[in-house]
Amino acid sequence: MGMRPIYRRVRRALGKLRKFIAAEPDQKRLLAEAYLFLAWGRLLKALPFARIAPMLGAYMEETTAQPDQQKEEIIRKISHAVHVMSRYTFWESECLVKAVAAMCMLHRRQIDSTIYLGVARAKRGQLAAHAWLRCGSMIITGGEVMNQYTVVGYFAKRTISARRSQ
Repeated sequence: MGMRPIYRRVRRALGKLRKFIAAEPDQKRLLAEAYLFLAWGRLLKALPFARIAPMLGAYMEETTAQPDQQKEEIIRKISHAVHVMSRYTFWESECLVKAVAAMCMLHRRQIDSTIYLGVARAKRGQLAAHAWLRCGSMIITGGEVMNQYTVVGYFAKRTISARRSQ
């Protein structure tokens, strides 16, 4: 009786492993990159916020909301890879970790993004925090509940070419 749940979990894990092995090499690389940047995001989250804030970008500045149709496909793939791999980390990979990971992946590809930080009153009066990432007009991570939070800060991560054109 106790073997059935273990057997199901092993079968499910093997099925996911087969699916990963069958994936295209580009997709495998993107998933591996997402996993590594999720780890990086988790390491940064362990530091005091004052130390990581400069790495997030220009405080209280936003990147353009104009969508870049040429890069829309890779942006969607990055979003998908971060969401998928966040389910397989053995550390907490929630909103801020996902936002940092996706921001790093976009920045590597010279794509600007903005991280938003918000707060809301949770049940029992406690404060709850949330982070989400926007790229152009697309919400990359954290968009599911962002409307429930009041924005208290945002950081624009710009590429070098975008900084020169300002």
